[in-house]
Amino acid sequence: MARNSSVMKSYQLAHERYAELGVDTDKALELLKQIPISIQCWQGDDVVGFEKADSQFGGGIQATGNYPGRARTADELRQDFEMAKSLIPGNHRFSLHAIYAETDGKRVERDEIGPEYFKNWVSWAKAQNLKLDFNPTFFAHPKADSGYTLAHRDKTIRQFWIRHGIASRRIGAFFGKALGSPAVTNLWIPDGSKDAPADRKTPREILKESLDEIFAEKIDPRHNLDAVESKLFGIASESYVVGSHEFYLGYAIQNRLLLTLDAGHFHPTEVISDKLSSVLTFLDEVLLHVSRGVRWDSDHIVIVSDELQAIAQEIVRGKYLRRVHIGLDFFDASVNRVCAWVIGTRSMIKALLLALLEPISLLRKLENQGDLSGRLALQEEIKTLPMGSVWDYYLAEQDLAVGMGWMDQVRRYEREVLSKRN
Repeated sequence: MARNSSVMKSYQLAHERYAELGVDTDKALELLKQIPISIQCWQGDDVVGFEKADSQFGGGIQATGNYPGRARTADELRQDFEMAKSLIPGNHRFSLHAIYAETDGKRVERDEIGPEYFKNWVSWAKAQNLKLDFNPTFFAHPKADSGYTLAHRDKTIRQFWIRHGIASRRIGAFFGKALGSPAVTNLWIPDGSKDAPADRKTPREILKESLDEIFAEKIDPRHNLDAVESKLFGIASESYVVGSHEFYLGYAIQNRLLLTLDAGHFHPTEVISDKLSSVLTFLDEVLLHVSRGVRWDSDHIVIVSDELQAIAQEIVRGKYLRRVHIGLDFFDASVNRVCAWVIGTRSMIKALLLALLEPISLLRKLENQGDLSGRLALQEEIKTLPMGSVWDYYLAEQDLAVGMGWMDQVRRYEREVLSKRN
């Protein structure tokens, strides 16, 4: 641990303050170390990937901004993430999309991708002590330009995407087996309509049939876990999305899959923190895609907002840490991308720490006694407890800079590496 007497003194005072409310900060930090965050690769290159694209980027995905230094190759992306990882406490995961396959310049169609195109990623993950997750890519492709993939009425196009989904599950299993931890392979499609359709039923029937084909092959859950992700609306699907929340909730329950809850995929007045205890009453596990929507599904960098704290509270209060897979899903091209990774991931970890430091036993006692006045008073009182001192100690314990010191390292990296990219 970096020896910093002021950090140690502050932590000891915070430890005593929390202990008065029945909270053991040492135990909270030990538990925090065990919570992995699946950090998304696509923040590092604006969701571009390494295909030789022959279609405009479409399908409801859009990164805005033109900050210099975007990773252009797999090696650059890995280098940038290693920099970000060195500034993030804990041991985490890395989430890849299918478009990040390394094919040595050869054009490989998405229904033909296989584990051989991700061997470099696995070797790198082993060296970095990372586990990998996976996502098929159902966008930015000529066969997705209509806005439909697995729900397409053209069987030829639909079968292409079904094969892609099957191939993606096998890649996920390859990751899980090679790295000793099951990959979560998350399926999201952009299918929907800009204006009100005359037939909402048929595309959903087609989608169910497509999913049944994709998930027909039984894969060892020790290697791969399947998740399906819903959405309320998207770019060019403002009026109708085939894979709605209700559709995928039913499908996940029926087929014992993970349901993915994305913080930006619901109405602005809906929050996924309120959905967790409901869906986990019927499902074994869920995947979270944590982002920050501003007025729409804008995928802003995660900050310690009220909703992020509520998400973390629900995970901890419900004792769901082993049942909730936490993934990030923001992509902001208007700022330094390494900085974005660090801020967003640290914010998620901070929210979890706040939840772990909550005197939940005392809060529940007051609630069970009907003392709602006392509960509200305590909820407000704990907002000013010295969590920052506990966070600084957690960083120092892992020899990470306390305060804004990490930004000096990012700025140096920008000067020495990112600024030299054309």
